[in-house]
This record gives sequence, structure tokens and C-alpha cells, in this order.
Amino acid sequence: MSGTPDMTVALQDRFLRDLPEMAVRWQAQTPPDPRLLVLNDRLAPELGLDPTWLRSPDGLRFLVGDLVPDGATAVAQAYAGHQFGGFVPRLGDGRALLLGELAGEDGCLRDIALKGSGPTPFARGGDGLAAVGPMLREYVVSEAMHALGVPTTRSLAVVGTGRPVQRDTELPGALLTRVAASHLRVGSFQYAAAAGDTGLLRRLADHAIARHHPAAAAAQRPYLALFEAVAGVQASLTARWMLIGFVHGVMNTDNMTISGETIDYGPCAFMEAYDPETVFSSIDFWGRYAYGNQPVVAGWNLARFAETLLPLISESTEEAVGLAEASFGVFHTRYDAVWAPGMRAKLGLSADADAADLIDELLALLKAGHADYTSFFRQLGAAARGDGGPARELFDDASGFDDWLPRWRALGPNPESMDRTNPVYIPRNHLVEETLSAATAGDLEPLERLLQVVTAPYDERPGLQRYAGPAPEEFGAYRTFCGT
Repeated sequence: MSGTPDMTVALQDRFLRDLPEMAVRWQAQTPPDPRLLVLNDRLAPELGLDPTWLRSPDGLRFLVGDLVPDGATAVAQAYAGHQFGGFVPRLGDGRALLLGELAGEDGCLRDIALKGSGPTPFARGGDGLAAVGPMLREYVVSEAMHALGVPTTRSLAVVGTGRPVQRDTELPGALLTRVAASHLRVGSFQYAAAAGDTGLLRRLADHAIARHHPAAAAAQRPYLALFEAVAGVQASLTARWMLIGFVHGVMNTDNMTISGETIDYGPCAFMEAYDPETVFSSIDFWGRYAYGNQPVVAGWNLARFAETLLPLISESTEEAVGLAEASFGVFHTRYDAVWAPGMRAKLGLSADADAADLIDELLALLKAGHADYTSFFRQLGAAARGDGGPARELFDDASGFDDWLPRWRALGPNPESMDRTNPVYIPRNHLVEETLSAATAGDLEPLERLLQVVTAPYDERPGLQRYAGPAPEEFGAYRTFCGT
């Protein structure tokens, strides 16, 4: 990297070399007045990056894409996607750039990418920029998800650009430096398939296999094995979302990764009062991406993925369709293999406990009682030791819970394991909004405090009671926005 004697960052350009038809060489806009808002000091060393260097002038230039390592080429990636069910054949990185792939301390490749770095040829009339609030939202929520054990893209840094962004009002601009296993998505395959270029589709599939699912290469039908691998990791991911009450909010096919990581924290939020119909996104008018619909939508997205792979699975379309349909069982099997044990663990029950009916009954009680999902499971641990305690108080009418409680206790729940499974702290919606408002106004102290809380979600600490409860009534109904 020219001009940086203190640090050498060896970025690779595998995506560009393997798939040049899906990469547009581009340059990030140079921010007029870059200022580091938050740096992930835990993540940086895992990537072989020195946090001290990242805080230096050259490090800051690297974080905003102004100083690209020698031999690397920043690109905007092309992809397509079904957005709320409607297919768009050409989407792509409208305000994002892939700087390149970096081998971390563990030897695994990770993408280093920017979000909010200016318009690209895929910008579709947008300004390609981002505001401080949405970029910090992604930082907070993605790092909380990581702490909760959910596969996710990570946030390395958020940098204020010094360039105002015009939305409903003028807002301070920022960009995010994002780290991902890769940015390959179902929409990437839809783009290649829509181009009608089987050679490109095959190279993309081979690239995905090598990057994420190498065992598929040795299978009798490697591209069918690729589908099954992606279906498996996405089933596991969706089940983990459901276990913690996470609502992604925009499960378009261009937001479903091949790696099985959560990506795009636009209109996301955590459910408080348990209700499968919970929707936060201001544009999800029909509840397509409601909390309870997420497993169904994941399956629908995977069906679109399977459609792109049909020419690779078999020369016979009829045979390819039959094989793909038969492979869909992988999704349901893997989902159940994560969801059911996960719910037993939340209830402190052993792996062999027959608790399916008890779980269904409890979820019905939570819905009827509008009980706070996160608080209930955390406080239920105390009920294993004595009476219903704080968990009982979450119900307006606790009679159903009083009937359920002794039958659960009879299964011998372990309260200590429950405390290791059920978080005390999640990014509560009202606290996130409070934090982002303060940061937009220039006060970063609430952000630092919230990050300390949500990145240690199972460790209950004195003085943090306000971080552990649902929003006050005056907060009202919560709506999120895509952040563009």
C-alpha cells in the first residue's frame, strides 16, 4: 500500500478475477472531512489489522476507501433480486463497494466492503450516500447479533464523512466498513441466470463452492449439493432469528447470503411483545416479512435459488426440478434441528425432553398475554427455583401460566443453563433510537454505553435495568425505515 509504511494490508481480488462480468471497477468518493465515530477494536486484530494504525490518518483513508492497497481493485458487485416478491433483474451495489478479500488470523477469507461510499452505476438515481443513524444502527445490531451467537456480517468501523445527506431533512453523512464471509447472495445467482450465460452461472457456483461449501465439490452432483448446503445454513440462521425474536424486515432474495450470514440491517428490529404478526418495516404493508413469516419466506427465497441452479443440476429440466424438490427437505430438517433444541435450551430442558406441546402452549400464552419475549425467558429461570416470580408478572391474566408452570417444572429445568441461553440485553428499539438520535446530534457517549451492554448480552450487571426492559408505553408503535 503506497504511502503507508506502518501497515501492509494484503487485499485479494478473487471476485473480480473469477467473475469480471459481475464486477464494475469503481472508486469511493473521498469524504471531505472524515472522522472516526466507532472502531471495532475486537474485530480488527482478528483480521490482522492494528487498531492503532486504523485510527491513524492512513488507516482512516483505508476505512473510507480512499487508500486502496497495491494490487487491489474496488468494485461494485452486480446482482438481481426479488424485492417484496417482484423480480428486478439488475440491482447491484448502488452505494456499496467491495474493496477486496482479506485473509484473517484464522486463514479464512473475509470481504472488506464499504456502505455509503457514493453512487455507483447501480445507484438507480440514488445519491449513494448514507446518514450517521442507519450506519450506526447496522454497527450496533450486527455486533449484538454476533454476541448472541447468530451468524452475521460484522462492522469494522463507522466514519462520519463531513458531507451532509438530504433525506426528509438534512442529516450528517457516514459510511460503514463492513466485514463479511462474502457478499454472494441468492440475487447474485439470479443475475447470472437472467443473463442466460450458463458458463457464468457455473463459474459463480464454483466460486461459491470454493469459498463457502467446499464439501459440495466432491459430491456426485456438486451443484445440487451446493443448494442443499445453502438451504441448510439458511434454515439454521432463520431458526436462530426466531429463537431471539429478531425481525429482519427486508428478506428480499438479494439479502439472503450464500454463506448463511445475516446481511443488511436496514428496517430490522427485535420483537418485544410476542406476536408472530409483528412487523416493523414502514414499507411492508402486507406483513410479508413479519416475524412469524420468516421461515416461509426463507423457503420461498431458496426456491428461487434452486431455479437458478437447474441448468447445472441436470441437462434434463424435468430431472433437475425433481432433484431440487426432493432436496427441499434439507431446509425443514435443519430448521427443526436448530429450533426445537433451541427452545428446549431456552426452557432449561434436556435434549431428550418431550416438550413440543409445552412449547406450543407457552407461545400461545405469550401471544395472548402480550408478554415481552426476551424478558419472559430470562426471568423464567427464577421460576425454576420457586414461584412464578417476575415471569408471572408479565401476564395481565396469569391463570394460564399458573397451569403451565408446574408441568414445566416437572421436567426438571436447569436455571443456570437458562441464564447462559437467554439474554438479559438486546438492542431494545427505544434505546437504539435514543442512541442514534444522540449520535446524529454529535453525542457518542450513549452509543458507547449501548455497545458495552449488548455485546455482553448474558451478563447481568447492576445499574443497567433500563437496558433490560421493553419500551415505555409513550414510545408508541415502532416503525423502521430502510435507511436509504
